[in-house]
Amino acid sequence: MTARVQSVLNEVEYIVGYKTYIDLIRSFITHQQIVATGMRQEIDRCREAIRLAAEGHRVAVVSSGDAGVYGMAGIIIECLEQENLLDLPLEIIPGVTAASAAASMLGAPLMHDFAVVSLSDLLTPWEVIEKRVRLAAEGDFIFALYNPKSNGRPHHIETVREIVLRYRRPDTPVGLVREALRGEESSVEITTLADFTNHPIDMLTTVIIGNSQTRIVGPYMVTPRGYKL
Repeated sequence: MTARVQSVLNEVEYIVGYKTYIDLIRSFITHQQIVATGMRQEIDRCREAIRLAAEGHRVAVVSSGDAGVYGMAGIIIECLEQENLLDLPLEIIPGVTAASAAASMLGAPLMHDFAVVSLSDLLTPWEVIEKRVRLAAEGDFIFALYNPKSNGRPHHIETVREIVLRYRRPDTPVGLVREALRGEESSVEITTLADFTNHPIDMLTTVIIGNSQTRIVGPYMVTPRGYKL
C-alpha cells in the first residue's frame, strides 16, 4: 500500500471490505469500526459503504493490490450512479497491483508491452477469456495472469499453456509468485512454459509468462526493453 492509504485509514470512521483483506490491515486498525463481509458480496459492501458516507461518515473501502485493477473502485462508481449520488466525494487511492509486485520479485519481466488477464470466469465468460489469451499470445505480449487456478476450475491454466505454446518456445521463462510482497508468506519460482503447470499454482499465485524476448539473467527473469548495450 502507499503512504496515502495509511493516512486515510487513520482518518476514517469506518473500514469496509472482504474479511481476508481486513485481516491484512489489522495492524493499522485502531479506532475505526469494521464492516466485513465474505466473498462474492461486493455489491452489498459497496451499498453499505455508500449508505454510511451519505450519512456524513468518512468511509474507506479496501481492496487488495490496486482498487482500480480487479478491485472495488468500478463497483463503487456504478453503485453511486445507480443511487444518483455521483456528487458524493470519492477518492480512489492507487496501490501496488499483483502484476507489479510479482514482477519486482522476479526481476524485470514486464519491461515491454504486457497483458493482464484474470482466468476467473465468474463474471467473464470463459470463451471471452480464451479469445483474449489467444490474441495476446499472437501479439507476443508478456502475460500477467491473475486467479490462475482454483478447485472449481483446475483446467483453465492448462488451456492457457496450450494456447501460448502455439506461439512461443517451450523454454520461454515463466515466473510463479505466491502472495507477492506479503512477507514470509511470499514465494518465487522461475520455470518454463513447457513445465510451469507441473508446479503448485492456486488463487494466490500470480503467473508471469514471458514473451519471445524474455530470458533468464542469473537469478532474474528479464524482458529486454530494446536498448543497445
